Amino acid sequence: MSEMMRQGIVVPTGLIAHGRGEAFDYLLGEITLPPAELAERVAAAMLMEAQRPVITVNGNAAALAPKELIELSKVINARLEVNLFHRSVERIELVCAYLESQGAKEVLGRIQDFTLPGIASDRALCSSEGIGMADVVLIPLEDGDRAEALVKAGKKVIAIDLNPVSRTSMAADVSIVDELTRAIPNITAHAGGLAEDGQRRSDLMSGFNNRRNLGHVLRDISDHLKFEMSSKA
Repeated sequence: MSEMMRQGIVVPTGLIAHGRGEAFDYLLGEITLPPAELAERVAAAMLMEAQRPVITVNGNAAALAPKELIELSKVINARLEVNLFHRSVERIELVCAYLESQGAKEVLGRIQDFTLPGIASDRALCSSEGIGMADVVLIPLEDGDRAEALVKAGKKVIAIDLNPVSRTSMAADVSIVDELTRAIPNITAHAGGLAEDGQRRSDLMSGFNNRRNLGHVLRDISDHLKFEMSSKA
């Protein structure tokens, strides 16, 4: 991440956000908890069922899992769109070009001709071919304002966020409380397994309750902390 900051892909506040995420991952035990694994299966089903899925990519996501994001986009036939909080034409180009150097094709974000209502920052700027037309949006490492705005715009939102009580996790339709480099390959694997099973995809989506699943995450975190404390007593 520090090297990606030197290259301009990541900004200093991105390093702060990454460190905060690592702290939450310690609370999870640095593993994919069962509720996260369920959310990843549901996310795979939703992305497979989508007509116009889009994966939105910021600097941290590009730095942490470029090849994994690209592989997922291929499996679910989704567009990749770069969207940055600390936005400049130069940095948009850097992140787009970096993804392309890792094998991505036709990365969106250089032309931002659609405005997402309800956001005061430059993050409102999107591509009409991507988020503007999307029915399902995967938002790894997203901020709460944009997550809420996407939901209000009628998009189905899948979030990857290590904080189970963040505004992003609360706003999303499916919240995956897992570390990005674990979550993306898991979604990809589940998508492959669900490719020929439309009924299973439908059952997963209809039976999922995001708030209930987040409650299970909090329960598992509590159980993990109690175990760690008792084992060291």
